[in-house]
Amino acid sequence: MPAFKARLMDEAAVTRALTRIAHEILERNGGCENVALVGIRRRGEPLARCISGKIETIEGTAVPVGTLDITLYRDDLSPAVSGDLPRVNKSDIPFPVSGKRIVLVDDVLYTGRTARAAIDAIFALGRPAQIQLAVLVDRGHRELPIRADFVGKNIPTSHSELIAVKTHEFDGECAVDIFTL
Repeated sequence: MPAFKARLMDEAAVTRALTRIAHEILERNGGCENVALVGIRRRGEPLARCISGKIETIEGTAVPVGTLDITLYRDDLSPAVSGDLPRVNKSDIPFPVSGKRIVLVDDVLYTGRTARAAIDAIFALGRPAQIQLAVLVDRGHRELPIRADFVGKNIPTSHSELIAVKTHEFDGECAVDIFTL
């Protein structure tokens, strides 16, 4: 069982990081025209909605937000690997992805496998003009050549540590904690 080590970001720090990411998305894309956010299930969903709200506050324009389930695109959840069939949840992308600048939003970037699966899932829906990646925490240890375009906080970790992003929707609080395995 993982043991609590430290709180790395409290709610105020998470809010500041998401506000900065919203500004960086607007800066890089010259505003919010043709931009859509797609939160990767689970904790990427509320983070994407939060960033969208911040963009709307800054620009006065709402950006579309979708939710992506990447289960069928993962390379580590097949019955041959885990012994069980993966549980698939529904993606909800209420806009065409073709021609859009899609910003994938996730809580933690670690090996890069989740981001790769999300890119595959997006391309199965259409051909976006561009795909960018926003993460609250980048903890290193990449196995694939994937880099986030927008990072809330870089937190170097060891393989024996676990980063837990907590959101109000799933955990009743907003924070980032580190645990030792």
